[in-house]
Amino acid sequence: MRFLPVSAAELAERGTPIPDVVLVTGDAYVDHPSFGAALIGRLVEAEGWSVAVVARPDPDDVEAFRLCGRPRLAFLATAGALDSMVCSYTANRKPRSEDDYAPGGRPELCLRGDGTIGPGKAGRAQARPDRALIAYVGKCREAFKGVPVIVGGLEASLRRLSHYDYRSDTVRRSILLDSKADLLVYGMGETAIVEILRRLAAGEPVSAIRGVRGTVWRSARRPDMADAVELPAHEGVAADKPSFAASFRTQYRNTDPHSARPLLEPCAQGWAVQEPPAFPVGGADLDRLYELPYARQAHPLYDAFGGVPALEEVRFSLVSSRGCFGACAFCSLAFHQGRIVTARRLASLLREAAVLARLPGFKGNIHDVGGPTANFRGPACPKMAREGACVDRRCLAPKPCPRLEPDHGDYLEVLRALRRVPGVKKVFVRSGLRFDYLMLDPDDSFFRELLEHHVSGRLKVAPEHVSDAVLSLMGKPKRAVYDAFSRRFAVLAREAGKPQQLVPYFISAHPGAGLKEAVELAESLRDIGFMPEQVQDFYPTPGTLSTAMYWTGIDPLSGKPVYVARGARERSMQRALLQYSKPENHKLVREALREAGRPDLIGRGPHCLVP
Repeated sequence: MRFLPVSAAELAERGTPIPDVVLVTGDAYVDHPSFGAALIGRLVEAEGWSVAVVARPDPDDVEAFRLCGRPRLAFLATAGALDSMVCSYTANRKPRSEDDYAPGGRPELCLRGDGTIGPGKAGRAQARPDRALIAYVGKCREAFKGVPVIVGGLEASLRRLSHYDYRSDTVRRSILLDSKADLLVYGMGETAIVEILRRLAAGEPVSAIRGVRGTVWRSARRPDMADAVELPAHEGVAADKPSFAASFRTQYRNTDPHSARPLLEPCAQGWAVQEPPAFPVGGADLDRLYELPYARQAHPLYDAFGGVPALEEVRFSLVSSRGCFGACAFCSLAFHQGRIVTARRLASLLREAAVLARLPGFKGNIHDVGGPTANFRGPACPKMAREGACVDRRCLAPKPCPRLEPDHGDYLEVLRALRRVPGVKKVFVRSGLRFDYLMLDPDDSFFRELLEHHVSGRLKVAPEHVSDAVLSLMGKPKRAVYDAFSRRFAVLAREAGKPQQLVPYFISAHPGAGLKEAVELAESLRDIGFMPEQVQDFYPTPGTLSTAMYWTGIDPLSGKPVYVARGARERSMQRALLQYSKPENHKLVREALREAGRPDLIGRGPHCLVP
């Protein structure tokens, strides 16, 4: 299968010297449906337009942005699969030494103005610029004046209105205004992109394209939209934390396509106007997206550098669903994919599995069949299917909604059918599972078969914490639910005759968690005899309830104050407590225990954490 063109020469070979669309992405080009740039590129191609890709261009060399020529319709720009700040910096605000979406994982490598891969003009240690969309839009403008520039992807989606920026520790305005792009597409973007391109192709100026679901546009004056909700001005939310919390609450309540209203956010430079979200793609339309003719490889440009590391995790995996009604507070899915779950049909997944089985390097194992939450394959209840997600309640926390209809029958049918595909030996489930949803299903057939066929010795789940107060803020079930799940797991694993291990994941320093709660978590780990190999420090990323709590010290949904561990010292102590047995952590753990009033846990006794 041919890749999308990456140069003027490749476009000429195909008889389309002038591309309709040039897609600019901060990632190296991997032609696989798990990479948003490839999926959008293939969709645009399937709709009849010619498309070229400028992947990971040197942000300091405009010639890199001219490699495929002047697009007839538009530039489509994305920072990549991740927000550029998350990709480039750790939770401690330190630069990352690797970038899995770069050639060979080397962050200094980029596409240079001569079409080769190497360090850029300025010799940046990280060729993906901070807040990449701002830099990319500027270079697209410089490369070809007058061409519409439309931004999308996760960075655009989560920064579409005023948002807290962790790296600068400030509230920034909409990235649409900061970048001066013509339109911003948020969410998964397929339907909006196709509508925008059709209207551009019909001769409509980009400045007139309004009313497209899943977009944000700029206006010099307040639009006359009778049903719109006006948010507090950017300058107000940037200066006043209660105003930020109130604005975020309004945004959070307007993330469902069935109930959302347009949002208007004023600032000194004009208005950011958010149209309601697009309805999620599902069924035959979702099948089509994932069955487009992908090469399923990284572009040969990167062969000399060992390819692109991010591909390895998904090369032999299947995306079966989108959306998540779990509504974890620290997750941005509600702002991006939405809470309505849609799924691919069985026949489509079987066809893709047959494609995987024929790929070079396939050894019989499908590494994952899932999505944001593997065991969600449809709406939480009939009401959600008809009317969308409830505005004022979550489906699973703090306790399950009475309307919730837990059912793993469809997912189990998919897994059973995939196990029978010729050439497939094993089908694993590695996406996140909501164990609380699993425990609500009165039929344990899926749980049993999960352990029998779909776990390779270790099942990773995410209880996240043990303090019920912290779990409530996280939007997670109480500790007792995980404890019951753990006991049931042990019973079923024993009955299956499988030596399976449960691997729980935890977050340190989440809003609401102080040293007292961190000690409680450490004692729980001691009692179950488990020491985490990895600990996730809470990372305040745009578009999450938890980030709003971190910045404001307020729970936006309840208006109540929330404790926040802000300083590097306490954040380090909370992290050390989760890995208290490591000798290099002992000094910090002792400090944390004394500060928490728990010196009884220092010593040689059976309940002590450190000597």
